[in-house]
Amino acid sequence: MDFLDRPLKLPLSNRIVPLKYALVHAAYWILITGFFLYEKRYLIYKASLSYFTICVVMRVSLLIGIAYLNLHFFLPRYLLQKRYGRYFSMVMLSILGYLLVQSLFDFYLYGYVIGPMRNSDLWESLSYNFFSTLWYLGLMVALKLSIDWYEQQRILQKITVEKLQAEVDFLRSQVNPHFLFNILNNLYALTLKKSDLAPDVVLKLSEMMEYMLYDSDDARVPLEKELRYLQNYIELERIRCGDHADIAFQIEGNLNGQEIAPLLLLPLVENAFKHGVGKQSEKAWLHGKVSLDRRAVEMSVENNKPVASQSGGKGGIGLANLRKRLELLYPGRHTLQTEDNQDVYKVSLNIVFAENGRV
Repeated sequence: MDFLDRPLKLPLSNRIVPLKYALVHAAYWILITGFFLYEKRYLIYKASLSYFTICVVMRVSLLIGIAYLNLHFFLPRYLLQKRYGRYFSMVMLSILGYLLVQSLFDFYLYGYVIGPMRNSDLWESLSYNFFSTLWYLGLMVALKLSIDWYEQQRILQKITVEKLQAEVDFLRSQVNPHFLFNILNNLYALTLKKSDLAPDVVLKLSEMMEYMLYDSDDARVPLEKELRYLQNYIELERIRCGDHADIAFQIEGNLNGQEIAPLLLLPLVENAFKHGVGKQSEKAWLHGKVSLDRRAVEMSVENNKPVASQSGGKGGIGLANLRKRLELLYPGRHTLQTEDNQDVYKVSLNIVFAENGRV
């Protein structure tokens, strides 16, 4: 817990407020008191120190009284319940009570204590105290509403972040079983053929399972592990497709400890296999490329389309989830473009690195 968020019990009350709330209010009343000390300093010479002290203490105490009566009673009971007439009536009654006490004291102080050194006018005193009270009360209400607005924004931001994280976790829970389902189908096909490549497939699948179980739950993973996972997937698909598909994948640039959200690149490749290579028995091809530099990671995947296909497809759950994850995780720092031509489908992803090397 942040130090300024520590709970504090108010004196003469059962209310518990954050420490920063108490500090802001204390600073406000210290400022108001300082203003009155400066404004009434002449009383030290024209009356006495005791009258000066009484004047300032009485004025500030009365202002504090009606201010918190308004904040903790009138506002929640009337204004926030949209009982506007009752609210303004109670505020005016509290101000009139303040005026009665303060103006009588001012009339006595200036009319009898200071005497001939200052003329006393009761209506002038009433007018001055009325408008000054409205001013200070308005400042206090504005302070209260500003603090409440700030707290609401802070809570809203926290809820928004938690909601985004929950959506990302949900999307990830959808993605993992989908990938695993495809991979297991590939392994099943190889075992039916009694292929000698089955042990290598099991090893690659083991590495992929380790990544999915122990790394993909993290918010960020080393880009090197993500690319290794991607290469394993492509190798498994290459083994399954055999000689009837031309599959090429290359990585350009240097890996320097960059980090990325897990399982972010695979949907691009999986979509190409699912809607392109996987639906063709011969002359299928898939070309993928990852380019790295200090500022960004860029990946492109293109594949030829089956003759009977009218569209390259939007990727179903794969690309749809990828778009949502990118919007949640990297708003304003990514582009995802697709080109659906007559014979070729291409998808390109670009994500800008943050200053710390994380995507």
